[in-house]
Amino acid sequence: MSMGWPSARAGQAVGLLGGSFDPAHEGHLAITREAIRRFRLDRVWWMVSPGNPLKARRPAPMAQRIAQAETVARHPKICVTPIETLLGTRHTAQTLDRLRARYVGVNFVWLMGADNLVQLHEWRDWHHIVQTVPMGVFARPGDRLGARLSRAARIYRGARLPMRAAPLLARAPAPAWCFVNLPMSSASSTAIRAAGNWSPCMRKLVKA
Repeated sequence: MSMGWPSARAGQAVGLLGGSFDPAHEGHLAITREAIRRFRLDRVWWMVSPGNPLKARRPAPMAQRIAQAETVARHPKICVTPIETLLGTRHTAQTLDRLRARYVGVNFVWLMGADNLVQLHEWRDWHHIVQTVPMGVFARPGDRLGARLSRAARIYRGARLPMRAAPLLARAPAPAWCFVNLPMSSASSTAIRAAGNWSPCMRKLVKA
């Protein structure tokens, strides 16, 4: 596991996919591959967070989650990183501000599933997030209608780019977002944990 800072040059387009990755799965990889293709991204960083402030449940140890994510992220343009730990941030708005200050000239794009767009208005300083970087939103089964009717989608409907303009998103001034309607994988971290494939016993073994 590399604990160093990920690399990016001014002018590059870098997608940011944040989350606990507890565990990472094929759905994360599918979203990332489509983001690289649709939004013409040079890199995508999987930002493995210390923990989701909106969730009471504690995630598996960081080292285990990163090691497992690296086995799933089978793409040369994907970088798995604990960058929020390096930055000392817990909330997305703060993370974005510090990333933009550190990586001057890099075109960041926030990537998320449509289910996150539904609850985006619950995130701390969510208006600041939307107005700071462009956002790429991917449909997941059952989330399409809810995402389109969400509070964030309604307030920022004038900033939505049509799907055909997806290649322009990374260099569009914020607020800007693009909804990509795809037959996505229904895999979820919650389902994987429920199936017993990511158990507390595994965490203790790795932590030891």
